[in-house]
Amino acid sequence: MKKNVNISVEYLTRVEGHGNIVINVKEGKLDTCRLDIVEAPRFFEGMLRGRSIFEAQHITSRICGICACGHTLASIQAAEDALGITPTEQTIKLRKLLLHYEMLDSHILHIYLLVAPDLLGVKSFVPLIGSHNEVVRRALRMKKTFNDLCDILVGRHVHPISATVGGFTKLPNPKDLDAMLDMLKGMRPDMDATVELVTSLKFPEFERDTEYVALVSDSSEYPFLMGAIGSTDGVRMDKRDYKKITNEFVVPHSSAKHAKLCRESYAVGALARFNLNSEKLHPKAKEVVTALGLKPKCINPYLNTVAQLVECVHCLEDAISILEDLKGNLNYNEEIVVGLNEHGRIPVRAGNGVGAVEVPRGILFHNYEIDEKGIIRDANCIIPTSQNTGNIEYDMMKLVPEILDRTGEEITLAIEMLVRSYDPCISCSTHFLDIKFINA
Repeated sequence: MKKNVNISVEYLTRVEGHGNIVINVKEGKLDTCRLDIVEAPRFFEGMLRGRSIFEAQHITSRICGICACGHTLASIQAAEDALGITPTEQTIKLRKLLLHYEMLDSHILHIYLLVAPDLLGVKSFVPLIGSHNEVVRRALRMKKTFNDLCDILVGRHVHPISATVGGFTKLPNPKDLDAMLDMLKGMRPDMDATVELVTSLKFPEFERDTEYVALVSDSSEYPFLMGAIGSTDGVRMDKRDYKKITNEFVVPHSSAKHAKLCRESYAVGALARFNLNSEKLHPKAKEVVTALGLKPKCINPYLNTVAQLVECVHCLEDAISILEDLKGNLNYNEEIVVGLNEHGRIPVRAGNGVGAVEVPRGILFHNYEIDEKGIIRDANCIIPTSQNTGNIEYDMMKLVPEILDRTGEEITLAIEMLVRSYDPCISCSTHFLDIKFINA
């Protein structure tokens, strides 16, 4: 089709942050196809330099209001790696629980309020208040519950308080454990209803083979908190080699860097985790996989939302299992923070540490270099959305020529839905600086 198409979407809606879409088709040939990230870069690495390693998790949790707990855990993991601290099994279980809560909170927000309106034919969730009132109420009820669970466990969801280097400053008491368990079990009917809703929705049919990157592990556990780096192209690498994976580079139209590994781009997130670790899902989550017809390797980016739902079921059931295990077995005599010296402080040393944690939008890396006084001399934070941005553009480049028979409005919607399917956190991704020094 010798068709001319000009699409310019300024400030894509129902995503976090500001991104523009620019598409030009001339005589049926794709001339321009870009996802412009137009937010000003934020320099969290610069803010960390000169600060104590024990302040890092409180500073970096401010990178994102949605993934605050994930940034906290990645920061703590990097700090412990640099300091040579090994957390207790009890601490690891509580951290996994916290990560499950955040995954549930974020995924439910994306499924219901950001993606469902497209699939139900409306511009936002607001019209759904009238047409699908119970669906909206369910979404808000679930999100509030998962926020409340974070509050109980770590003091608050946005910028958690009690998670710290070496452990927790406060452990949940028996009443807290009972309350969290009751709240999670009470979410099962709503989760079942969410599965029914998503099963009834029709997702766009589109495929593009790409490389998927996520944490992998030799254990039987679906890895969120710990593991090596793996890809569907066969890469296996220690987290300390993360720079060989991310390979960040600057592109002119984006304040978020792009990344590539074995191909021109790669994808991270729920679909990547599913493609690499689906056999390790909770049995109930596997039932949902079968019901939804999802199979690895799935290469339809729109189905990232379906993979998020699968992870919701997994996280809900695994969180219940963790709490049932902790109930009656939580050791309050164990040191809340491990590695303390005779002065009640964690000894410091010079070192370099890397944290690699799966957050809702994909694998997150924190890397700190500290001196002998525990002061951060260099820092690096690699955000999932910046890793995804290049892959989104290549998806767009393949999709546009396939849908040129549609109207301009239909093409625009398809592209917007494609970007939204990645659940981008654009403000977090603005990690960019390219300076040319000119001698006077």
